[in-house]
Amino acid sequence: VQLVETGGGLVQPGGSLRLSCATSGFTFSSYVMGWARQEPGKGFEWVCGVYMNGSAYYVDSVKGRFTISRDNAKNTVYLQMNSLKPEDTAVYFCNAGPVYWGRGTQVTVSS
Repeated sequence: VQLVETGGGLVQPGGSLRLSCATSGFTFSSYVMGWARQEPGKGFEWVCGVYMNGSAYYVDSVKGRFTISRDNAKNTVYLQMNSLKPEDTAVYFCNAGPVYWGRGTQVTVSS
């Protein structure tokens, strides 16, 4: 099983990033896919998830700014992040289930 996140980086406040999570080794279409994040020195936070039928849920702090989507043909889940804030700075982890986890990608929002 592999989940590989890409797309992280440094962005200015108000900017956008799109994270991707390419997966293999399990039946992608049968799992709820999600994103979680961990800020430096802080706890783990669930950010959002997308069900097999495409419906999604979000933590209040990202509603209206983040959009999660999935492509079952490509076994990939995406996270479009707009209007980024410094408090969005964290390592972002892709998960399936949540049984399987990626290693994370760093997102830094700073001027």
